[in-house]
Amino acid sequence: MSDTTTTASPIAKGTLVEQSEGKMVLGLPHTDYQLHLLIDNPVTPSVTGKVSGTITVEALRVDLTQAGTGGRYVEPVYGRPRRIQGRITATDTTANTITVLAACPFVCSFATAQSASDFEVGQFVGFDVKPGAKFTQA
Repeated sequence: MSDTTTTASPIAKGTLVEQSEGKMVLGLPHTDYQLHLLIDNPVTPSVTGKVSGTITVEALRVDLTQAGTGGRYVEPVYGRPRRIQGRITATDTTANTITVLAACPFVCSFATAQSASDFEVGQFVGFDVKPGAKFTQA
C-alpha cells in the first residue's frame, strides 16, 4: 500500500504582485485573489511576473463538508489565508499532509490530532488556517 495518494499537482501558479523581506503577495490567475504569504527566500518571477511553487498551511480542525456547499474558496480574497474549503487531491501519510484544491492547491499539515490517514482523495473539506501560510518557489 502506498503512503501517498494523488490526483493532481500541488503546485500553485500565479503572479507576483509584490514582495518584501520575508513576505509576498500572490495573485491567482482569472480571480481577484491576492494571497499574502511568507517566504524564506526572495521569489524570482519570470519576465511576465509569473511564479509557481507550493503553498503550505497548518490547518486547524479539518471538517468534511457537503460537496459543493459554498464551493471551493479561500477567505479572505485579499490577505493571509484564514479559511479554506475545497476538494482533497492528495494525501501523504508519511508527511502527514493533505493537498486541498481551493482557489489553488494548498498542502495542509494538521495543528490537531487529526492525520492524513483520516481522509481520502475526493472528499470535500473546510478548515481554518493558522497564521504562517508559506510559499516555496518551485
